[in-house]
Amino acid sequence: MASLKDIAASCGVSVATVSRALNDMPDVSPETKDRIQATADELGYFINSAARALKTKRTYNLGVLFNDQGSRGLTHEFFAALLNSFKREAEKSGYDITFINNRMVGGKPTTYLQHCLYRGIDGLLLACVDFYDSEVLEVIQSSLPVVTIDHVFNGKASVLSDNIGGMEQLVRYACSMGHRKLAYLYGEPTAVTDNRKTGFFRGCEDFGLKVPDEWVLECRYYDPDACYQVTRELLEKRGRPTCILFPDDFSMAGGVRAIREAGLRIPEDISVIGYDGIITAEVMTPRVTTLRQNTFMMGKTAARKLIDLIEHPRTVLLDRVVIPGELIYGESVRKLV
Repeated sequence: MASLKDIAASCGVSVATVSRALNDMPDVSPETKDRIQATADELGYFINSAARALKTKRTYNLGVLFNDQGSRGLTHEFFAALLNSFKREAEKSGYDITFINNRMVGGKPTTYLQHCLYRGIDGLLLACVDFYDSEVLEVIQSSLPVVTIDHVFNGKASVLSDNIGGMEQLVRYACSMGHRKLAYLYGEPTAVTDNRKTGFFRGCEDFGLKVPDEWVLECRYYDPDACYQVTRELLEKRGRPTCILFPDDFSMAGGVRAIREAGLRIPEDISVIGYDGIITAEVMTPRVTTLRQNTFMMGKTAARKLIDLIEHPRTVLLDRVVIPGELIYGESVRKLV
């Protein structure tokens, strides 16, 4: 592979001039920069990452901590889309991605923070983790620049989907279609769940709805089998809601199965609403009404925020950015009025 000396000899300039030109320093004329860059491209020169790290004190490597407790990994459509957007935006700025774990480094067990230090990452994205885990808190309390997804730590940057507003939108839509008997199956305890429950009850309160406790049941995200069981239990209770809001589109497939096994039609006998806006909602029959989260903007914003924290640490606000979703109208909600 070509070296700085090879480029300098070919261009008839010093090695120092080549270095300054390739690093876009202002004391080299645009014409000389263009000539040196063209020669570097012709000779197949690439900047050595180790040398760049020594000079800039950065590795241009971002860590991603994604520890899905449900073991769904990147088959989880929502997080897969978000991380893809994060990766694309990071790569535009010349950053690579490393997934962080706490399994083994050099044949020894390690913590998340130790793995971050071992890989020399410049900053870390935390998505879909147990934010109360002691090892996660160790990372948060370190000096490493971090951005969290859908969770807020004081003094740290975060990117949030508007879960409160999104759920309020769904409740308002159901009520606008004449529904007053709403049930809600929510996911396992997380900040996301807390916010969505708040949005659900706010929406119900706006319409003066009193929802029976037995119609608000804990389920699990992205778990059709659990959703099937909880939906069966709901349908066996006294009385019946006219509309069920499910934790997410994927889990809802199990709820739909339970509804149909009970001999009920959607939406003629009972209406259903999902959350996330993944492809599953579009291919189900009938097409599902849902709240599509803006995974593209969430991932892009998280990458931009993390890179700014790394490159401009003194001027970037450690704030929370809330990304609104979009109500997707399907055919799964019957109009009662």
